Amino acid sequence: MNLVSPSNWCILLLWTCCCGGGAETVHHYVFLNRDRGRISDSVFIETKALEGAQLKYSCRELEPEKGAYDFSAVQHDLRILKEKGKRLFIQLQDSSFDPAMVNVPRYLTKEERYHGGADRQYRIEGNDEQHAVPEGWVARRWDPAVQDRFYKLLFALGKEFDGRIEGINLPETAAEFGASGRLFPKGFAPESYRDAIPTNMMVLKRAFQNSVAMHCANFMPGEWLPANDRSYLHTVYRRARELNVGGRPGSPTL
Repeated sequence: MNLVSPSNWCILLLWTCCCGGGAETVHHYVFLNRDRGRISDSVFIETKALEGAQLKYSCRELEPEKGAYDFSAVQHDLRILKEKGKRLFIQLQDSSFDPAMVNVPRYLTKEERYHGGADRQYRIEGNDEQHAVPEGWVARRWDPAVQDRFYKLLFALGKEFDGRIEGINLPETAAEFGASGRLFPKGFAPESYRDAIPTNMMVLKRAFQNSVAMHCANFMPGEWLPANDRSYLHTVYRRARELNVGGRPGSPTL
């Protein structure tokens, strides 16, 4: 669904569903991306069907220095939404589709142990990897050293906001490195990526036991559904169901 305001801005509605007592409840949140000032827009505030807003925060802005977290932007937005009777849903962003935008903390890109912290992803027409065009950056989600720092950020966020926010979601699993291996980042394999995503979901769920924990799982490198199904995405869905990722705390798994 789209909502268009008088100022011609278009925004996306998302909803979380949970089953309990035989009834399904739908909760509507408007996705405002990084345009956080829109939470004060009268159209949003006066639309009773919208319970709150999903806002995007990058890992880089939340951890400007190693182990030094800055959650002031989240606190600010949470306060405004609460005053308006609305709830906050966080999207934690560690990837981008802009070659000029790196969303992982700067120290990850500088310290050798993190192998750059993020790697380029590409736009590939057909199977022509030779003419692949850089299209953004993806955190090294499969790299244990990078994962460790990401988990520390998740637990720090959970300590501060678990139960205070409606929910938090990790961004889409999509990442494009081609299929031949010539564009694969160091240490990357489709199987290691497949294994990393469920682990990251498990840690997210541990950090947020009282708020909704979600992951956008839409595509996995190394397969293309339905023609080339290697069960990577199915593995993510199955584990999400087991963890109740996407369900409300206390609701039964689907």
